[in-house]
Amino acid sequence: MIRNLMRYGSLAGVLVGLAACDLDVSNPNDPGTAEVLATPADAEALLGSYYKRWHAGMYSSSINVDGMAAVQSFENYSSLANSCQNQRGPIPRPANNNSIGNSCSGEQSRVYFIQGEVARVASNILNQLNDPAFALGSAARKLRAQAFAEFLRGLSHGYVALTYDQGAVMTAGLAGDDPGVLVPYTEVMDAALVAFDNAIAHATASAAVTGVSDGFPIPTDWYPTTSTMDVPTFIRVVRSYKARFGANVARTPAERATPPLTGYGWPEIIADATNGITADHNNIMSTTGGPLNAWVGLWAGAGLWHQMPPFIIGMADQSGAYAAWSSVPLDSRGNVGSFFMVTADLRFPQGATRLAQQTDFNRTTCDAPSTRCKRYYVNRPSGSDQTTGSAWGISNYDYVMETRSWNLSGASTARNGPLVFIRKAEMDLLAAEGHIRAGNYPAAATLINNTRTAGMVAGVARGGGLAPVTGAANGGAALATGGDCIPLVPVNVGINGGTTACAGDLAGDRGIFEAMKYEKRLETQFSHFAAWFLDSRGWGDLPNGTPLYWAVPFQDLQARQAAIYDSPGTGGIAGSAQVNSTYGW
Repeated sequence: MIRNLMRYGSLAGVLVGLAACDLDVSNPNDPGTAEVLATPADAEALLGSYYKRWHAGMYSSSINVDGMAAVQSFENYSSLANSCQNQRGPIPRPANNNSIGNSCSGEQSRVYFIQGEVARVASNILNQLNDPAFALGSAARKLRAQAFAEFLRGLSHGYVALTYDQGAVMTAGLAGDDPGVLVPYTEVMDAALVAFDNAIAHATASAAVTGVSDGFPIPTDWYPTTSTMDVPTFIRVVRSYKARFGANVARTPAERATPPLTGYGWPEIIADATNGITADHNNIMSTTGGPLNAWVGLWAGAGLWHQMPPFIIGMADQSGAYAAWSSVPLDSRGNVGSFFMVTADLRFPQGATRLAQQTDFNRTTCDAPSTRCKRYYVNRPSGSDQTTGSAWGISNYDYVMETRSWNLSGASTARNGPLVFIRKAEMDLLAAEGHIRAGNYPAAATLINNTRTAGMVAGVARGGGLAPVTGAANGGAALATGGDCIPLVPVNVGINGGTTACAGDLAGDRGIFEAMKYEKRLETQFSHFAAWFLDSRGWGDLPNGTPLYWAVPFQDLQARQAAIYDSPGTGGIAGSAQVNSTYGW
């Protein structure tokens, strides 16, 4: 499975040469760092290509941990062995096996090695740019390059910190053959946040340079998007990533409540999310030149790779089906067929029968280019249900929203054209979570209601069309009780079954918190890497025993002559598996 994914082997350092699948070995005939970065034009050209390289590590191949994370967090269900989905599906959850030659080694190492490469290259270029004698057009142009390099360092270090328990921090002063010292994920994330702050500082300084025209915006071939990446927009994107990373680095509810970072907590997350993107932000995808989102393409097809298990989406049910499904032992769920529910949430197909829901929304109506589907979810056509795998993972429903149109038609051809990459709702709900934690319930309710109460616009659902939550500590009467409740929350639903309760009936601020979580999941599904996994991990909502991270790939541990370990298992950072799941799973 070796592919020619790395063009500048010597720049990325020794770590890249260790990867065994989907990463190539160092080529001794590649030019060295000094030769590649010999001229300012060379350095700038290389820098401009590395956002797509970062994207390739996170999204452009199904050979990474995203599929496993989606299955582990109920964002997806598949019984296929592809990308190790079925290996991570059983409940209780199995460990993330990191033994030498394990069958998932390519998936588990891709993010680590490619992001290490991106951080290395960006740091080497920064080393050149920081030399006063290294001219690059105007001061504004040089500052733009420095801002973009720091942005890449923030992205690459941040995703290593989100995914693994340890990583190496790449800095501008580190020698090209120095692999760095492994440090805990919290220190790697601290480095990411510092890099983002540096990116903002460089961009701000670039904007202050007058009388030149070769600075911002970021060129579209560096960062493909329909947005003009001028200084204000660039800074909003950077601040959005800071907010996402600051909240999602948490492994446990305790860490989520008090992020384990240096000088960065919920007040800073609220500020960055509030001052982040002002509308959905996209990337322009390309099947020929990149970037590409391979996982969205697979999930959007509504085939074997994807169906929605009932655990999360069932919280929308008002028919009693979810409560009944939750009450029986795990192995008995689904014995009467795939899960069906009825809900007033407009993001789901409407109707009291399966035929009515299929009639309400046919997925083929959004096959045309640049067409958002009427609903976020579709009730599969009769005869197309999946019947393989665990009965508890099978339902009538698939996620489609705008991804189906992009997958089939794009802007003009399949998978070519804009695809939303950061949702405004994510920023709203990150800020809402911070406000709940601070006891500012009215501010949180306003942000939750942005999507909760939004209805149909031009025949397309833009939210749930539900009654608003209020600023009361537990949501008050606005979170209806009994059969009209959305969301319906599992209570100690273990493998032997349990009960459900209306979020509005839960004590303290649990009700408004569950309303926020429900909105966050429905509004961010498949919009970014491991979306549900990262949130559920910090909220404590994963099934008991679910690994909370991936171990440093065995290839790197071997090279460092360090002990190889699994997750969960001994040898890594403590607290490696979910315990006492919020819902009892």
